[in-house]
Amino acid sequence: MLHVDRVTKSFGPRTVLADVSLELHAGQYIAIMGESGVGKSTLLNLIAGLDVPDSGRVAIEGRDLAALDDAERTRLRRARLGFVFQAFHLLPHLTVEKNVALPLALNRIGGSSARERVAELLDAVGLAGRRHAWPRELSGGEMQRVAIARALVHRPALVLADEPTGNLDAESAQQVLALLAAQLARDRAACILVTHSEVAAATTQRILRLTARGIESEPRR
Repeated sequence: MLHVDRVTKSFGPRTVLADVSLELHAGQYIAIMGESGVGKSTLLNLIAGLDVPDSGRVAIEGRDLAALDDAERTRLRRARLGFVFQAFHLLPHLTVEKNVALPLALNRIGGSSARERVAELLDAVGLAGRRHAWPRELSGGEMQRVAIARALVHRPALVLADEPTGNLDAESAQQVLALLAAQLARDRAACILVTHSEVAAATTQRILRLTARGIESEPRR
């Protein structure tokens, strides 16, 4: 469902990604590791269509992102991608329930089906009783669980998780990772987890390492 073919990206004189290729199928959950500055977040931005490669091709479900205009990329991103970030990015003026419902609203999905889907995800992440709470009233682990529910509520084909446990303590991180894996399996969504954590990477099906030479597969320990 994702095909990255020999992608290169430079910023000024600095080449961040050089000849990077990656394939991901429905239901696959992989980790991408690498040193700071090697281009992990840049790769996610290219996959999300937030940036365009200097050369090479990124396709999601057979659609070449370079062939789409900005509006088409935005619609594809809203409908088929979900995002989980290290900093949570919850909207402070929306309740837990409304934060989770936001992707549905952006995709113009409302009514009883939207309410039922939000309730289902909040129950799955253990926050049904906190649906009327404000983000400022939540712990870090709770905010990340809300972010996971929001990323999955519209049943995306691909979830991009950029250091989702970086701001969490060890116990909360383990809970969040277990929850993410369970929900991905349930929805058969593919996921790319970008992380510096060996512990987090070990929860995925496959570990890849991004280096200046490209992407290399790591053997399981």
